[in-house]
Amino acid sequence: MSAPEPGKPRQDRVYAPDFLTELFRNPLDPGYADAAAARQRSASSGRAAGWRAWPTRSVSLVVLVMLGFLFAVAYRQTMADEPGRSQARSGLVAQIKERENQTDRLSTRADQLREEVSRQRDAALSGTAAARLRDMEASTGLGRVRGDGVVVRLADAPDKADVVTGAGAGPSRVLYSDLQGVANALWSAGAEAVAINGQRLTSTSTIRSAGEAMLVDFRPVTGPYEVSAIGPGSMRRKFEDSRNAALMREVAQKTGLSFGVREADDLTLPAAPEPQLRYAKPSVSPSPSASGVRSGSPGSSGPTTTVSPSGGGR
Repeated sequence: MSAPEPGKPRQDRVYAPDFLTELFRNPLDPGYADAAAARQRSASSGRAAGWRAWPTRSVSLVVLVMLGFLFAVAYRQTMADEPGRSQARSGLVAQIKERENQTDRLSTRADQLREEVSRQRDAALSGTAAARLRDMEASTGLGRVRGDGVVVRLADAPDKADVVTGAGAGPSRVLYSDLQGVANALWSAGAEAVAINGQRLTSTSTIRSAGEAMLVDFRPVTGPYEVSAIGPGSMRRKFEDSRNAALMREVAQKTGLSFGVREADDLTLPAAPEPQLRYAKPSVSPSPSASGVRSGSPGSSGPTTTVSPSGGGR
């Protein structure tokens, strides 16, 4: 090391900053101080914003209180009206049951009167005429018949679907078209009389559904459904060989619907209600008037035909 030259100023030695010394002198990063200052500033502005947002919170609280009050009033009103609705429902159910009982009594009385008319008619007619009339009533469904035949039973499937075989995936309820197909197949197999759950079928009978109810001649029937038919001994074999029976067996296998055919001895099928038929009659024969104009029914210039129902019509 050489000594400084005479006449030149002395230069102090500059040392580089020591990292460890600086770390011990300022242990916290300056970013912490900046973050604390930012939190203090946001807290101050939040207090000011909270005072400004107080009216909005008050309005929201009032709205919630009003909604709760309205819900409470509506609930109390609903609970107060519930006894009246239950009473009205019970009254309607009682009226329906009363009308059903009345209809059953009237039907029983009608059957009794029909039998009385038949006895009086047989007593008034000769033996041959009465027998011929009874045969015609039996063939048209207006007379009670008795004999051997076949019973086809259909029932809804249980409300369960097999996830493996897929049984129950299709329509598992008996449809009105199923009853129609079975009845038509029995007629084709030689049936002389057919009834569904005691409701005798005629040439004007209808089988349809209204919602979940099954109607036979506008009378409700419930499952299981038994289609009874009186006919020759070969009727069962012909029915089971029919296309409808094969279709029903396939439907029963896929959906779980119950379908069975059995022979029955000494079946008795009731008579059908009196049909509501329409008839036509000619109008009054026109006669010439003094002015030479043909007159008939009012507003017509010639003979016309009017149709009037006999006891009502469909």
